[in-house]
Amino acid sequence: MTITPDSTPPPGQDADSTNADRTGVVSAAPTADEFAERFLTSTLATAETMSVYLGERLGWYRSLADHGPLTADDLAARTATDARYAREWLEMQAAYGILEADMSGTTTTFDISPGVAEVLTDTASLNYLGALPRMFAASFGRLPELLDAYRTGGGVSWEQFGTDARESQAALNRPWFESRLAPALAGVPHIHELLSRPGAQVLDIGFGAGYSTIALARAYPDARLIGLDIDADSVQMARRNAEAAGHADRVHFEIAGGEEATRRGPFDAAFAFECLHDMPRPVEVLTAARQALAPGAPMIVMDEAVSDKFSGPADELDKLMYGFSLFVCLPDSMSSPPSAATGTVMRPSTLRSYAEQAGFRSVEVLPIEDFAFFRFYELRTG
Repeated sequence: MTITPDSTPPPGQDADSTNADRTGVVSAAPTADEFAERFLTSTLATAETMSVYLGERLGWYRSLADHGPLTADDLAARTATDARYAREWLEMQAAYGILEADMSGTTTTFDISPGVAEVLTDTASLNYLGALPRMFAASFGRLPELLDAYRTGGGVSWEQFGTDARESQAALNRPWFESRLAPALAGVPHIHELLSRPGAQVLDIGFGAGYSTIALARAYPDARLIGLDIDADSVQMARRNAEAAGHADRVHFEIAGGEEATRRGPFDAAFAFECLHDMPRPVEVLTAARQALAPGAPMIVMDEAVSDKFSGPADELDKLMYGFSLFVCLPDSMSSPPSAATGTVMRPSTLRSYAEQAGFRSVEVLPIEDFAFFRFYELRTG
């Protein structure tokens, strides 16, 4: 699952325009008719996204994948839901081309194709996106608080966004950590060698559900790992996941912020997977991590692979990350003042600035490609 730069010019593109994104696409301002058409398309996409939330949370896609084709009554009976709502949802899904409808019999049946089922139900697939709408649902459930934050400069915390946000991020990252993290690190010889040392001490800051830490433990059986995260519910979830994976003896999860890393260690390596941009005080966390590292040990930061500079219009990846930033990451960061207020669209230059302020000597992009939406940075102490 990789989002590539959008090569389709937006409505109203003018070849003489000087406004270009990183792909060289240029655009002019749309006309009223063009923007109305585009906005209607966006509205349809919003309805589609939230309909996927319903189908995923109610188990309708899973039931169709396991038992389809089904009528509305069959689906409702199998999932303990209401048949009238099920019929409306099924028809909407078929209208949008997500499900297939067979009207040849006396009763319409609905089915899900293998490709759609993989994306929406196969939690081990790198194409899995079924949990993605949960993140926006978590945010939309906090719209009054978000409006207030936008007016006052306050925020909405990760804890307030709740279970949907927590589980969405964990579920979307899990297949990448479980199937791709070990090969990715093995492809960077000096990092792989360091982590392979007997007794290597590894720090994972902001681990969420713990799948990154568990993947490291699985890949490097002689290492011992400590994870720090401020969200108590995430810590409990991670502990359960480590126990289920059989790594609870080597993986220790604590309720603590990254700025407390100096009380542990020394560590042979430190990681921060998709969390630095959420932190209100990233320089403090990076400083603490650097101080907790053994001499010459590196810190690896995985964060969104956004473009180097702002451009409007931007490519699809930057657009998606601005969506996450507006509704989740920036409000989360600003919920704990004083905040750097980074946002999801953390440019490489911003990370380099944070690393320099924290005392790291250099920042290099690691040769890890095609890892979902992410870029890996090595922050070097020597």
